[in-house]
Amino acid sequence: MSVSHGDSEPPYLHPDYRATVRRAPRRELVRLPAEWFHHLPGPAFGRVPVRSEDADLTRQHEREPLGERIVVSGQVLDSDGRPVRHTLVEVWQANAAGRYVDPVDDHAAPLDPNFTGAGRCLTDAGGRYRFVTVKPGAYPWRNHENAWRPAHIHFSLFGPSLASRLVTQMYFPGDPLIPLDPILQSIPDEHGRDLLVAALDLTITEPQWALGYRWDITLRGRNSTPREG
Repeated sequence: MSVSHGDSEPPYLHPDYRATVRRAPRRELVRLPAEWFHHLPGPAFGRVPVRSEDADLTRQHEREPLGERIVVSGQVLDSDGRPVRHTLVEVWQANAAGRYVDPVDDHAAPLDPNFTGAGRCLTDAGGRYRFVTVKPGAYPWRNHENAWRPAHIHFSLFGPSLASRLVTQMYFPGDPLIPLDPILQSIPDEHGRDLLVAALDLTITEPQWALGYRWDITLRGRNSTPREG
């Protein structure tokens, strides 16, 4: 699973996103020969095998978490629209108040003892994935004065080796913070930015239980999903 880095990919340096100023390379990149690397097979599961319950972030504790329950589902596709089967999809996110379970997150919002904010699953034979979670809240960050990140879910996908990994973010439609977000706006074209916004889908929505959002992930070609760190 290789990922296209075309016109929709964000540059290494985007000054409005201040973290890129520190981490962007200042010299021309040096391409190392492929034979220098040991290509471990993927996907990687760690010591614990992937379980069906890993994809439901609302059932990982004694009680249900606070917030709006949602279903996020879609297909992982290659450049020809063919499903990518049995690949590992991982997610992590803030809780409904916009707080991560992370020691470095000192945002003045409550933690939820019933929400860890991480899950994973394998795509099925049709390349489909499905997560049940709560809609994450917006949160402040220190990029610039009065900066707030729109609601988003982080995604990681592994291909046939550990070197073939896509890390990106999914956003929600109609969020007024999207045009103000330097991370999403670092993607140079509108088409690429639109590819990171999910669509409300009533065929995924479960009546009287959870709104459903569809977000397909394409790995190569003009419609490849842009990476986002």
